[in-house]
Amino acid sequence: MKYFIGVDIGTTATKAVLFDEKKVQVCKSEKGYKLYRDVTGKAEEDPEEIFLAVIETISKLTKILNQNDELLAVSFSSQMHSLIAMNKNWEKLTNLITWADTRSDKFAQKLKAQPDAQGIYERTGTPIHPMTPLSKILWLRGEKNEIFEKTAHFLDIKGYIFWRLFAVNKIDLSVASGTGLLNNQILDWDSELLSLSGISKDLLPVIVSPYEYEVSIEQGFAEEMGVSKQTGFIWGAGDGPLANLGVSAIDTGQVALTIGTSGAIRSVTEKPQVDSKGRTFSYALDAEHWVTGGPVTSGGDVFRWLQEEIFEKKYSFDDLTTLASTVPAGSNGLIFHPYLGGERAPLWDADARADFYGLNYSHKPAHLARAILEGIVFNLSEVAEGLGEINEIFATGGFTQSELWLQILSDIFDKPIKISQSSEAGCLAAVIMAEKALGLTSKLESPENVVRILQPIQKNVIIYQELSLIYHSLTVQLQPLFRKISNFQKKYSN
Repeated sequence: MKYFIGVDIGTTATKAVLFDEKKVQVCKSEKGYKLYRDVTGKAEEDPEEIFLAVIETISKLTKILNQNDELLAVSFSSQMHSLIAMNKNWEKLTNLITWADTRSDKFAQKLKAQPDAQGIYERTGTPIHPMTPLSKILWLRGEKNEIFEKTAHFLDIKGYIFWRLFAVNKIDLSVASGTGLLNNQILDWDSELLSLSGISKDLLPVIVSPYEYEVSIEQGFAEEMGVSKQTGFIWGAGDGPLANLGVSAIDTGQVALTIGTSGAIRSVTEKPQVDSKGRTFSYALDAEHWVTGGPVTSGGDVFRWLQEEIFEKKYSFDDLTTLASTVPAGSNGLIFHPYLGGERAPLWDADARADFYGLNYSHKPAHLARAILEGIVFNLSEVAEGLGEINEIFATGGFTQSELWLQILSDIFDKPIKISQSSEAGCLAAVIMAEKALGLTSKLESPENVVRILQPIQKNVIIYQELSLIYHSLTVQLQPLFRKISNFQKKYSN
């Protein structure tokens, strides 16, 4: 038998999936790790923990292969916008600074105030925000200058993994397109932004095709993972663009909607495409496929907050969704804006803060739970307004395990929701890219894996259409207060 392994380096866990040559999922391995947060906006991870998670998840899968089986390739999906600073001896100067880190907000705000801010967005396809490596580098230069001056290499997490395995210094086009430093017209680092950041091109990795692959892995790692030294490790792409490919949402009018730790909604175009209101990004899947959409910081992590911090782990995820299902659509007029960690799309405001609006004596824990689920989807529907006409929605991510959440999605969007067989769309898409990289196919094509279609409930649609107007109006009115309350919190937080 011949197999592929797709690896997804996520924010809270690395997942590896073994597929046969017909792209049927055989088994999965997963390893979690800690996201280190504090009141300053820090959101870091230990890159070595993630590296070990990659090793472990792959090794668990190869153990089930027989001696005569062939592993054709290992291919990667990874979180975007991450940054690690390393010195000239390739020693870490920082942990992995993730997309969720907002400490560079002051520098992002200064960048937004520049006359060329819209031009920066249009050249890079990346909204100006603390999530981007561009903002993080400006922050390091401005507030961590002792680190900045010692930095000889800036890597993302996938680049770090490949550097450890193959001693190469590269970044794939897809991940590079989310750095805020890539000029999407010339597909190279933007010279003006390099100058603005105070760095030279040689501090950044070499940009390579998502179809490039490495062989001749270091012998010790090959043995530990149970792979041949000549097994191809495909660079692959970022997790957002790959999610569209994994669920076959690559034609006009098709969108992929993902909710995991965070969330996103995306569609595919042939060329980079930006929004006149700056609500969306435009990232590469490869040079011929560009994914337009918006990532929301507020996804499943918000529901986890409810579970752990408010209900103190008294309820499981299933318990909470069951509880939420006991109250009607609209949560009896309770609205939740899910901006616990600031927000990316559609606001691009690290100072955004969450709120429950409409609370009264009738509201119980079940209403809070349902309002949070609804608020996350309302937020995604606001992002969707920047994508043009939507004909089909393909759902992927951990939230597809919740029937209630899927129904809320269908009702708020008033569209049928197509649910894929595999929730690991990123791993599947990485394998599809591996096939093209190895010359086994000439085009990107995902297997038909829609197992069912969920239809909207019209009485709920009517309720949500009315409530969405209030949700949007509240967002507009609250935005001027976000920075004030954020500054207050920073001033008085312990």
